[in-house]
Formats: sequence, structure tokens, C-alpha cells
Amino acid sequence: MRPKLTGAAVVTLALSAVLTACAGGRDSADYQTDYANHPPLRVTGHPSTGSLETVQKLVWRLADGDADAVAALNTEGGDAGPAARAWIRAYGKAARDEVSADFRDEGSVRQDVVLRFSGPRRTQELTVRIGKGDAWGVVLSGPEPRRQP
Repeated sequence: MRPKLTGAAVVTLALSAVLTACAGGRDSADYQTDYANHPPLRVTGHPSTGSLETVQKLVWRLADGDADAVAALNTEGGDAGPAARAWIRAYGKAARDEVSADFRDEGSVRQDVVLRFSGPRRTQELTVRIGKGDAWGVVLSGPEPRRQP
């Protein structure tokens, strides 16, 4: 016997199917895989879609130890490889545990974010913004870990 779906369940399933079909493509599949393979990011504040996605990708790439992908998020031009490797040394292991992101201010084109890593109880301030080609990225300078109180 099949379970009977409520009206709300039918609407939810239909909306999920529509959103999945609209979002479709490789990026959507990559995002879903990344989301399933990493702990959820705890969020406070009011991120924009772009700032949230960028911070989420940064944390995932840190957790994966992928310096090239972290460097690719840089908005400032130049060789971001050394900074990306420094971020991974400082936060790679911690990014595999619980991380929270406090999105400050309004985030239509730029937003300041404070990442809090629960394992080593450190924080890192960063700026995400729209860079080249109207793509969101990170102002990737050397990390400056601070101890949480």
C-alpha cells in the first residue's frame, strides 16, 4: 500500500522538481554533491545569494585542501596561490568541522563576513564581493586567525 501524500507534500515535491529542472546543469549537480559531502555552514546575518554561495564554496574548498579552487575565488588578480595555501594550512582541517559565517551589512555587491571555526575556536574576517565578469569572489589576502573568546 502506497502512503497518501498530503497537499503540502505534493506542492513541495512539485516545487523541488521545478527548481531542480530550472537550476539543472553541471553547476547544480556539483553544488548538490558538495553540499552532501560537507558539514552544513551555519549562517547568521543577511547574505545575498552570491555572497552565501561564495563563502560556502570557500569553506568547502578549504576542507578539501584544494588550493587551486581557493585561489580561483580570488577577486584581486595576481597570483593567489600562496595566500590560498596559507588559508588551507590555517583552516583546512578546521573547515571539515562545524563552521559558522556571520554576514554583516548589506550584500548586494560587497559583504564583510566573519568565519568561526569550532574545532580550533578561531575566527577569520574576510570580504566577499563582485569581481571580474560580475562573478562573486573573495578578497584573498593572507589569513589572520584570531582566537575566539
